[in-house]
Amino acid sequence: MSRELLLLVDALAREKNVDKNIVIGALELALASATKKRYHDDVDVRVEVDPASGGFKSFRRWQVVADEALEAPERQITLSEAQKRIADIQLEQFVEEPLPAMEFGRIGAQTAKQVILQKIRDAEREQILSDFLARGEHMVTGVIKRMERGNAIIESGRVEASLLRDQMIPKENLRPGDRVRAYLWKTDRASRGPQIILSRITPEFLIKLFELEVPELEDGLLEIKAAARDPGSRAKIAVKSNDPRIDPIGTCVGMRGSRVQAVTSELGGERIDIILWSADPAQFVINALAPAEVSKITVDEDKHSMDIVVDEENLAQAIGRTGQNVRLASELTGWQLNLMTLEESHKKSEDESAVVRNLFMEKLDVDQEVADILVQEGFGTLEEIAYVPLNEMLEIESFDEGTINELRSRARNSLLTQAIATEEKLEHDVEDLLTLEGMDNQTARLLAEKGVITKENLADLAMDDLVELTGIDAERAKQLIMTARAPWFA
Repeated sequence: MSRELLLLVDALAREKNVDKNIVIGALELALASATKKRYHDDVDVRVEVDPASGGFKSFRRWQVVADEALEAPERQITLSEAQKRIADIQLEQFVEEPLPAMEFGRIGAQTAKQVILQKIRDAEREQILSDFLARGEHMVTGVIKRMERGNAIIESGRVEASLLRDQMIPKENLRPGDRVRAYLWKTDRASRGPQIILSRITPEFLIKLFELEVPELEDGLLEIKAAARDPGSRAKIAVKSNDPRIDPIGTCVGMRGSRVQAVTSELGGERIDIILWSADPAQFVINALAPAEVSKITVDEDKHSMDIVVDEENLAQAIGRTGQNVRLASELTGWQLNLMTLEESHKKSEDESAVVRNLFMEKLDVDQEVADILVQEGFGTLEEIAYVPLNEMLEIESFDEGTINELRSRARNSLLTQAIATEEKLEHDVEDLLTLEGMDNQTARLLAEKGVITKENLADLAMDDLVELTGIDAERAKQLIMTARAPWFA
């Protein structure tokens, strides 16, 4: 038996091109599975194979659990009971006792064989996947082997990959035998079917297709900085030249449009706009909205958005059919784009000015004329009036130095009053949190600033959320949450 086992291990390792230790591990699991068949209960068996002699030993084992956590006596043992046998044993460890050697009948041998073959197949699949991923290929080319519930199973060398129905370009009709290209979207090692999942609708697929058609991209003379797609309909790519002698757009288009047409054909006629990338976000957005002409653009860094003013006749073109043009431009640039006409822009500006004017009239106790002058000079917050350099405010012709100093003083007093009110509210909000064991003032204040003001609010948080909100370590976050949840289990 021992010699036969070693010969089997060697033969399988060579035939399947997997590590010998994997085969031995599969053999141990198989023998353990066959041994368990001799018991009526759901016992836990471990088998240890000697790779030198081929002999094996069998053990029945029980996992050590807390005394109050015993649920399956056939596979578990309490800590107090386990410590009577092994004094220094810990939770989650195992107590084992040897099992007598036994011969396996026909059914036991068949069970062992099935387990071994399954483990070898799993190891072989893992090896093929690892070899494929090690090559660093993102573009996969293969032949459709079969269709399963609308998904295409693609064979590429020894690898089988799956192109899901929702990752195909809309309206494309793929059939078995077709040769297709797709982008390696993700891997799913837990899948019983193909572990490589492909996509033909990601922006990365578009970029890889251009890299195949445009040698200058591979050479680093050009760069595709961003891409956005409405698969099968329209796409935008932003290109940048690293060589001032090269026209990035013309190079990607190719002679008589040959390069871009090759990509378009692969994508089922998807129309592609090639635009010039710019380090200036506003200019980049203007380029992305082409061919529509932009009259005015206002950037809001805090909201990461832009208000874009276009003429009435350009509005429909800028928005595009069903909002496609502005949506793709937004995805491409990473900015939220708000399109509006000149009239809408004026109305929005007036509304915003009215809000700021009323704020100044209320907080600075000034009339509308003074508030309007401040708004016209570009002031939008009390902080700006209170702390902008004095020499800048002295440039306002309508105000003398005494008026300016009075406005700055009122702005600072208003801000101080707000700060005191906020502080008092914060002190009130943290009262409940500070009654929690282990809570400190700084952590409580950080939570209160984020709207977490009661122990019940804290109990509802996940550990990761608490770490993110306060910056405390995971162990302390876990302890605080468990303390807050204690009433749940009382």
